[in-house]
Amino acid sequence: MQTIDTSPIDGRGLAALEARLHEDLEFLCYPGKDWVPARAGITDVVIIGGGMCGMVAWLALRTGGMHDVRVLDRSPEGLEGPWLTYARMETLRSPKVLTGPAFGHGALTFQAWFRAQFGTEAWDKLDKIPRPQWMQYLKWYRQALDIPIENGVSVDRVEPEGDLLRLHLSGAEEDSILCRKLIFATGRDGTGGPNIPGFVKDLPRGELWAHSADDIDFERLRGKRVAVIGVGASAVDNAAEALEHGAAEVRHLVRRKQMPTINKMMGIGSFGFTAGYADLPDEWRWRFMQYSFATQTPPPHGSTRRVSRHANAHFHFGKATTRIEKRGAGVEIFFADGTSYETDFVILGTGFVIDPMARTEFGAVAGQIQLWKDVYTPPEDEQSRDLAQFPYLNPDFTFREKVPGQVPWLSSVYCFNYGASASLGKVSGDIPGISEGAAWLARSVAARLYAEDVDLHWQAMQDYATPELQGHEWTPSELKAKEGQTV
Repeated sequence: MQTIDTSPIDGRGLAALEARLHEDLEFLCYPGKDWVPARAGITDVVIIGGGMCGMVAWLALRTGGMHDVRVLDRSPEGLEGPWLTYARMETLRSPKVLTGPAFGHGALTFQAWFRAQFGTEAWDKLDKIPRPQWMQYLKWYRQALDIPIENGVSVDRVEPEGDLLRLHLSGAEEDSILCRKLIFATGRDGTGGPNIPGFVKDLPRGELWAHSADDIDFERLRGKRVAVIGVGASAVDNAAEALEHGAAEVRHLVRRKQMPTINKMMGIGSFGFTAGYADLPDEWRWRFMQYSFATQTPPPHGSTRRVSRHANAHFHFGKATTRIEKRGAGVEIFFADGTSYETDFVILGTGFVIDPMARTEFGAVAGQIQLWKDVYTPPEDEQSRDLAQFPYLNPDFTFREKVPGQVPWLSSVYCFNYGASASLGKVSGDIPGISEGAAWLARSVAARLYAEDVDLHWQAMQDYATPELQGHEWTPSELKAKEGQTV
């Protein structure tokens, strides 16, 4: 575990960085010219989610001259995203040098923020970014850009109203608002929710089991036997938390025969992949993502060592859980190989599932969102039930209807979260490509808004009557003909 002294070396460093940032933004004519005709009582764009994705989307839109944008987040201020709630890793997986949501501004990177406070020597010693410190950076990002996030506001339901969308809210001063475009910047579970296997459905949640995304009271697990189903990043991070809170033992129960060790997506990450993936035919997009799912992203090196350094931590492979039954104060877990194991508490490190029907904001309309399984039939050796559930998006991040004409308003709703990855690649949730995704999103939204108001823009062009020349800048003269010529 890295131990870097991050006591600020100069309290003026951050103020100087912010001054530099604002000067750079001014040089780049930020914010962009406000060109969208105002509509009384109607918001141009609403972003659901004030975390990393929502904030960089706001910056991209504002840079592009779209100023009438509201950002809503149901969490209290400072708790947007997973970083201080269910994310339990010590450090981020991503390399510290990635620019993330900086949107092309060097002064807006984590590196600039860190070095401004703690100096170059501390930066050079830093291996990975500590998770809580990443959240501190995102809080500064919000403050430095003065992003007007409305916290404690939840969008409960979306429905069409003419060519607009009415958002029904809770936690806000108004019960509902009208908008033209809606962006779901809702993170990992933004188009679904936690993956809850059926074998726990009859067991009391919180008492005998929890999902890794739940608010778990780890202190209650002191002295208890804990089983963690899965071996992905969230599984090992939750195992480590249980061990560090004094669990008697923690056993990873892993369906796979061996530990995944290679992050295949990291091996092909490039600007070419970011720019080119969405233009590939369906069979290639499916092939890339299905292979990534099948090989599985391994847990981070540091997170795995964080578990393994405990003598009472165990990894058991080839243990596919088939059912779980209550036994006294605990449970008995049964495996496909005919064996079983008794434990006091189960943590599901089973990740998230893509399921538009789980998003209550759409209501029954969620069932009319076009999915990959509605469009593409993969070869027998490339089947993936999970990938088939991803929404099949338009190239501009908008949802598509299963039946054309049934719910046309879905084309005004943008999926800027994990759910977009099957259609458009890793540009709407992960740190490496988030700024490229935000620029792409902003251009898409701008193009739609402009096309919808094209008559107004045409009229504005005709009405524009501010002369650049006043009439005194030149003197007319006659052109005299040469002798013998007529002009």
